[in-house]
Amino acid sequence: MITLKEALKLSPSDILALRAELKEKIKANKHLGAYIEQLTSTEIGDEYAGIPIAIKDNIQVKGWNVTSCSKILQGYVAPYNATVIDKLLKAGLAPFGRTNMDEFAMGSTTESSFYGKTLNPLDNSRVPGGSSGGSAAAVASNIAIAALGSDTGGSIRQPAAFCGCVGFKPTYGRVSRFGLGAYSSSLDQIGPITSCVEDAALLYDIIAGHDPKDSTSSKLEVISTADKLDANKKLTIAVIKNYIDEASDDVKKALNLTIEKLKNSGHKIIYKDLSNSKYDIAAYYIIATAEASANLSRYDGVRYGRRAECKNLGEMYAKTRGEGFGAEVQRRMLLGTFVLSSGYYDAYYIKAQKARAFIKREYEEILSESDLMFMPVAPSVAYKFGELSDPLKAYLSDIYTIGVNLAGLPAITVPVAKDDNGLNISAQLIGKAWAEQTVLDGAYSLEKSIKGN
Repeated sequence: MITLKEALKLSPSDILALRAELKEKIKANKHLGAYIEQLTSTEIGDEYAGIPIAIKDNIQVKGWNVTSCSKILQGYVAPYNATVIDKLLKAGLAPFGRTNMDEFAMGSTTESSFYGKTLNPLDNSRVPGGSSGGSAAAVASNIAIAALGSDTGGSIRQPAAFCGCVGFKPTYGRVSRFGLGAYSSSLDQIGPITSCVEDAALLYDIIAGHDPKDSTSSKLEVISTADKLDANKKLTIAVIKNYIDEASDDVKKALNLTIEKLKNSGHKIIYKDLSNSKYDIAAYYIIATAEASANLSRYDGVRYGRRAECKNLGEMYAKTRGEGFGAEVQRRMLLGTFVLSSGYYDAYYIKAQKARAFIKREYEEILSESDLMFMPVAPSVAYKFGELSDPLKAYLSDIYTIGVNLAGLPAITVPVAKDDNGLNISAQLIGKAWAEQTVLDGAYSLEKSIKGN
């Protein structure tokens, strides 16, 4: 598959040929479950006939069924474009298909989708990660040039790492959330999943920028990054030693070898520790579920989406949500409602916000002494379906990614090795707020050192 950089140079006729080629490849790889639906320009209008980009099913595309992979939103048709979609169209790119995801972005495996699970292209018996598993699997299997995902606690970075591609989460507020189906409003961020760092920078440059329709959108000037990528810039990189020590043997070995390559490339390596990741997990799942409880209260059978058969209003609410939401979404909504309830708000939610402030300070202190932080993306390589049947154990697959969202920082994952079974291992680089250029430069340097050029 060609890169996004190469696709941006194609003629209109070549783009049409590329779209036709991708359509055939998607049919041939239907078993992966990466796409829910692939739409042609005839079906959605000539305005969407640009360079094809895969879109996660929680990003609004006018005229598309956009369901967040939930039963409750079956039949909903988006009446407008998300800001990122308008930006794609303006740049000559176009949404090409809906990619599979965990229902309402709640999960780490893409198993909770109403449409069925997505398979990992590297090993079909293993999870592709989540919640942007469809987008990552599409890019990794060469049935998408690039894709958009959303990242609430690692939902771009973790599936990119499990599938073997690049996943980039910008600083919170750098990319508009207008038109993104809300899970946790203070944590959600749209970002690119691509086959290489340069493509991630190109796609990021297209979608970044202030949006008056998003009250959390930053007004800071966005400066293009792709044309300034510098693999030779020497950086101070803080390795989070205790996180690497806690990872599986394969991940630990691969990351330690990667650190040596970074040293050989001229980067300065220092070693730091972060507090036990159990604090990140606790704070994240209280804050995220509380915000989800508020955000998903709008799905009540009144305004849009599915409505259950009922005799009165109370029954309609209960049956619509009971039938429309999957088990994981119900679990998180119940938890979120509980921590916001009278008598528990101070005991849980307020304490979680204090923990969040502590976590943010820890990241900022380390980044005051370094340009980037270096750590694992997940404790292990992609695990097999059913291996983590306990939801609480599954939550631990996010332990190295959620702190970044709590702190609102930019982060990227880059493939660095394969284990003995051919499964991907990636490294995660984290930068200061608004320092996307530094994060991308570090990732570009790392990518080149891994490839040996």
